Formats: sequence, C-alpha cells, structure tokens
Amino acid sequence: MPLVINNNLMSMAVARNFAVTYDKLQLSTTRLSSGMRINTSADDAAGLAVSELMRAEIAALNQGIRNAGDAQSLLYTADGALSVIDEKLVRMKELAEQSATGTYTSTQRSIMNNEFITMRSEITRIALATRFNGVQLLNGALTAANSGNGIKIHFGPNNSSSEDYYYIAIGAATETALGIDSLSINSQAGAQSALTTINTAIVSKDTVRADIGAYINRLSNTMAQLSIQAENLQSAESRIRDVDVATEMTQFVNNQIKSQAAIAMLAQANMIPQMALTLIGG
Repeated sequence: MPLVINNNLMSMAVARNFAVTYDKLQLSTTRLSSGMRINTSADDAAGLAVSELMRAEIAALNQGIRNAGDAQSLLYTADGALSVIDEKLVRMKELAEQSATGTYTSTQRSIMNNEFITMRSEITRIALATRFNGVQLLNGALTAANSGNGIKIHFGPNNSSSEDYYYIAIGAATETALGIDSLSINSQAGAQSALTTINTAIVSKDTVRADIGAYINRLSNTMAQLSIQAENLQSAESRIRDVDVATEMTQFVNNQIKSQAAIAMLAQANMIPQMALTLIGG
C-alpha cells in the first residue's frame, strides 16, 4: 500500500470495522437491557410474526381460563341457592309428616299448612331471585329444553365446537318445576299424599345439583388443560423472542473488546500520514 496524505485508507478500513462492531455492540446492549432477542421486526421478521401469533393465542387462552372460572362461579351460585331450597323441602317434608298423623286437629293442621305454603312460595322466590351477573339461573330459562343449548362457555382460542366451547344447562327449581305448587297439608290425606310428592321434588332438585357438580368438575379439568397449554405455548414463545442472557453477554463482551481495539487502532491509523511528513521534512 503506498504512503499517501490525501486519503488515509488504513484509517477508513479501521473506521468501517469499528462501525460494524459498534452496531453489534449496540444490538447486544438493547437485547440485554430489554431481555428480548427480538425488539424490532428487523431483528427477526419471521420470528416476530410467529411470536406475535403465539402471544395472541396465549392471551386468548388466559382469558379462556377466566371464562371457565366465571362459569364455575355461576354454578356455585346456583348450587348455593339449591342448598337453601333443599332446607325448605326438608322443612316441608317435616311439616307434611307432622300433619299426616292423627293426633292433630284441623285447626292445628291449618297452622302447619300456612308455614308449608310459605316454604313453598319461598322456594319459587329463591329460584327467581338467584342471578349471576344479571342472568337468572333457576327459573327454567337455562334448561336445555327451553334455551336450546343452555349457556355457552367459550374458553378456546378459536371457534371449534369440538375444542373451544361447550354448553352447560341448569334445571329449573321453582315450585312448579318441582311439582309441589298445588300441595297442601290442610288435611291428613293431603299431608300423606304430599310426602310422596315432596320425595320426588327432592330427587328432582338433587338431579339438578348433581348436574351442576359434574359441570364444575368438568370446568376444573378444562382450566387445568388450558393452563398447561398456555404454559407450553409461553415456553415456545420465550425461546423465539427472549434473549439468552449468557450467550448475549458473551457476544457483548466480545464486541466490547473489538470496539476498544478498533478505537486504539484508529488512533494509530490516524498517525500514519504523519510518516509522510517525516519523509518530506527529510
């Protein structure tokens, strides 16, 4: 290479190498400070596209878990109301049993019947008043027969009927639905007849509660599966998008040393033209 003073070719080469190394050093600094390997689309366009889709699916899965949890809360609300209705049916059974025996007068049976009718009415009031987020649960509107498919619980990230949602139905628990709306224990014969009808009502109520319990358990399994799916997907997204700190730190130190060496060499290269002045002066 000739010794010239118009163009310091050696300095230009060093400066070019320094610029390349500095860009890599800046990239490593950005990754280490953010904790992410991909910060812009220029870092990895394909990886960014894949990870963004994964992020969207992870967000949907996490919301699906919350949807399933809300459904469980709805079912627990219905089950709690049914437990109170159960207490009323037990009391009605007790009153019917009391009125069925011959040791009471008609006046006393009339007093028993007043409480009996009050318990019967209270069952309907509870059924109509039981709501979750404004939705009536035990009035019969959510049975499969009345609403077609019950309540749709959507938990998956897509819209497949076999994978992403299913329906739950809740039976009615009013006095009419339980078949006790016309019962009276005002007479001994009526009380005896009521005993059998109340037994049937208790079985009907228990059937509704059993269905609710099965749905609660199914939702628990659904939430567990969704959590595992979201966790695995998050792990895959992390491998694409997150920075390997150990590897990146190695690159950072390497580029830092190269940058320091380039700066030192740039200073030396800038002194080369002065050698020409020595020759001129000689």
